[in-house]
Amino acid sequence: MKLLKDLGLEDFNPGVCWGPGWWSGADSRRRIDSSNPATEKPIASVGAATAADVETLIGASWENFRTWRAVPAPVRGDLVRRLGESLRVHKDRLGSLVSLETGKIKEEGDGEVQEMIDMADFAVGQSRMLYGKTMHSERPSHRMYEQWHPLGPVGVITAFNFPVAVWAWNALIAAICGNTVIWKPSPKAPLTAVAVQHLCNRVMEEAGYPGVFNLLVTDENPLAESLVQDRRIPLISFTGSTKVGRWVSRLVAARLGRSLLELSGNNAVIVDETADLDLAVPAVVFGAVGTAGQRCTTTRRLIVHENCYEELISRLIHAYRQLPIGDPLDRKTLVGPLIDAEAVAKFSDAIATLKQRGGEILYGGRVLERGGYFVEPTLVRAENHWEMVQRETFAPILYLIPFKTLEEAIALNNAVPQGFSSSLFTTHLQHAERFLSHWGSDCGIANINMGTSGAEIGGAFGGEKETGGGREAGSDAWKNYMRRQTNTINWGTELPLAQGIRFELEGESPPER
Repeated sequence: MKLLKDLGLEDFNPGVCWGPGWWSGADSRRRIDSSNPATEKPIASVGAATAADVETLIGASWENFRTWRAVPAPVRGDLVRRLGESLRVHKDRLGSLVSLETGKIKEEGDGEVQEMIDMADFAVGQSRMLYGKTMHSERPSHRMYEQWHPLGPVGVITAFNFPVAVWAWNALIAAICGNTVIWKPSPKAPLTAVAVQHLCNRVMEEAGYPGVFNLLVTDENPLAESLVQDRRIPLISFTGSTKVGRWVSRLVAARLGRSLLELSGNNAVIVDETADLDLAVPAVVFGAVGTAGQRCTTTRRLIVHENCYEELISRLIHAYRQLPIGDPLDRKTLVGPLIDAEAVAKFSDAIATLKQRGGEILYGGRVLERGGYFVEPTLVRAENHWEMVQRETFAPILYLIPFKTLEEAIALNNAVPQGFSSSLFTTHLQHAERFLSHWGSDCGIANINMGTSGAEIGGAFGGEKETGGGREAGSDAWKNYMRRQTNTINWGTELPLAQGIRFELEGESPPER
């Protein structure tokens, strides 16, 4: 396939890399096959890591860190700038590979690569702004300030639904902070990771800084666990389910390391009685069916004022009937497949459970009888407290829930274990401000008159409660990838102590010269 060739991929590809020319995992007996979820047909294979590969990779990453941390931060930024330029050149091809391997529609595949490019631009600027603060000392002739130092090799574990963008959020910021990066991608999307590693290798070789970006493809939990438990990796960034996130958090905490967690979401849009429904409907539809409902910020609950509840249902059914479902590489397609047969089975189980509970299927609910892992986007009349509604189902199922007052709506929004993204559609200023206040949404992201998904990289991205509390991408998220050091300099000739403490030796006199 020409697309694969253009991105440096073959029918079989080694899946472990610690710099230009240093590949392993070429043993075809240990292979991970990648298939197109729209057709169920194989695309290519990747050689998986061995235990020896993991040890070699961590050791090499630590040695390369010793060199990379001494490189001035703006020079580190230049390496990231070069990578951003390479991504611009390969945007269309890499975006198509994302769609081919994960089932995301072409618009979203290209958008994900654009997010990488945007992240590179952001990181380049940030490389000149790793600021510390200067503080006034209470002691005379003293100066206090703080500075930030690199951590070491950073482990980045990503999920299939954003196979390259989430890596960029972490890796590009970690790199300008002076860290090397070990990437363990999802075994459901290994080809995109190998393709990105090829781009990284060319850029690192040209710049003369090998081993900043490293790759570890494996589908074995013991090997992933060895990465998470290794004391030489001070930070593990994990994106995935709350269940696995708890496991990662426990392993890292046991060695007193750091973990940055982006976990499950159960995101709600509130539509109050003053909302502009022409604005709300397209936002809700994209939020609920984008990436076939396989985003951590997917809209899963729609909490609607009783005065406009039936009208909004009618509008949504009309919109859902017009959604083209099919080949994600076809520009007309708006809904692609789920990632695999397991995801389809979970969708079917969720629909069966909802029917048993008394949920009314307003639209959809079927697995499509065609090649690939396609399901119908689904609308369900439900109640917020149902166990199924309290969970994150990674599929295009939207629960519709009525409310009477804004206080009730906010309580429903917050009454789930997760706390990722949330939104309120309103034209009432007081409603908007209350939703954004400490009385309002308990989520890490709260929006007004826009959907729950599609966050920009300039803000810190992440959520609360069972979403893990991590923050990635913009704002001051760069601080996660560095260690803070407070410095005090005494430039005087006396030694005053803090808090006015006096500690004087009796008969103290200067030594004879």
